[in-house]
Amino acid sequence: MMKSNNLFRLNVGFLINQAVGSYRQFEIDAPFIQIDEDTRFNNVKTDIRVSRVQQGILVSVEAGAVIDLECVRCLDPYVQTIDCNFDELYAFHIRQNIGAESYLPENGFIDLLPLLEEYLTLEIPISPLCDENCKGLCDVCGANLNYETCIHHQESEIKS
Repeated sequence: MMKSNNLFRLNVGFLINQAVGSYRQFEIDAPFIQIDEDTRFNNVKTDIRVSRVQQGILVSVEAGAVIDLECVRCLDPYVQTIDCNFDELYAFHIRQNIGAESYLPENGFIDLLPLLEEYLTLEIPISPLCDENCKGLCDVCGANLNYETCIHHQESEIKS
């Protein structure tokens, strides 16, 4: 896993004493992010903006990656492009921002990898299709109808 050398662990502490509205852009590319044994995002590209806001540090992420999937109709492997965008506020103080979900650690380092993994994973299609017009497999003989017409489908076309 990429967690040992985490490219997405950022030091944003320099923004704490900056004026509201100050920001910095980061472009981080990673060859892959391995989620588990079966899920691996390749060619991960991110554009990250960290901004000083009144409540803390606002992180805005635009990310893209590719993942190897299997079509649910024809069972052929194919490559799917995944894109996601998200914003996360890292609040300064727990007492002042009780409703916040994330707080800025005292050391000023934030780890975006868990959020990036979650948002990319949420974008994986539930029923992945290699093509919108995928014909799938013959339910009798299992032939891939994208490449061939089996005798079962020739018979149904003649009857039609």
